[in-house]
Amino acid sequence: MSDPVLEILDVSRDYRGLRPLRIERLDVAAGEHVAILGLDQMTAEVFVNLVTGATVPDRGDVRIFGRPTAAIADSTEWLALVDRFGIVSERAVLLDALTVIQNLSMPFSLEIEPPGADVRARAETLAQEAALPEAAWDRPLGELEGAARMRVRMARALALDPAILLLEHPTAAVPRAEAAAMGRHMRAVAARRGAAIVAATADEEFADAVATRVLRLNPATGRLTSSRSLRTRLWGRR
Repeated sequence: MSDPVLEILDVSRDYRGLRPLRIERLDVAAGEHVAILGLDQMTAEVFVNLVTGATVPDRGDVRIFGRPTAAIADSTEWLALVDRFGIVSERAVLLDALTVIQNLSMPFSLEIEPPGADVRARAETLAQEAALPEAAWDRPLGELEGAARMRVRMARALALDPAILLLEHPTAAVPRAEAAAMGRHMRAVAARRGAAIVAATADEEFADAVATRVLRLNPATGRLTSSRSLRTRLWGRR
């Protein structure tokens, strides 16, 4: 088994919630797809910030690609680390007045009115990979519904070829009927790229679709235990 790309050991982080975020232990291997149930939206944000090194734990150790986040020396080093993540979150900034292609061009160039041919081609490749219909590409982002907007966020997260995709409640604004299909698609894209997935979600059906390992957090102890839906256990889908 390859060395973990993410290791969390005996971590506690106070964020002025009911209790600190605690995680007893989590190891994620390169290319592994893991979903975590039991993190609400606020704690999911704290979790993502810990994993990316935006904040450090009050206690314990977070290691990314073998290095403690507490050892990050400066903003230049931190920005280089962040580029290895693709974050799918409602907190990620998109511009509603710009088209889908313009939003997907921004990781490559600020010359987006219109983007140059090479940049547009890269943006179109991302749109195709995220299964965005071509009819949506030149529409303003603000005209799109929840599932399509989340696909744009997914495409943006893939732009810099990340080693880890971090999914922060990605189906919160997605219709229930579309959540599992979106999870399967995200998992297939990540597998094709060799990227790991770490998904914080409250959606068990999505978790079963996006991950090969589903864990449930006990917020009082920080312990993560295996969790699969009854349907998955009975049908033996994995």
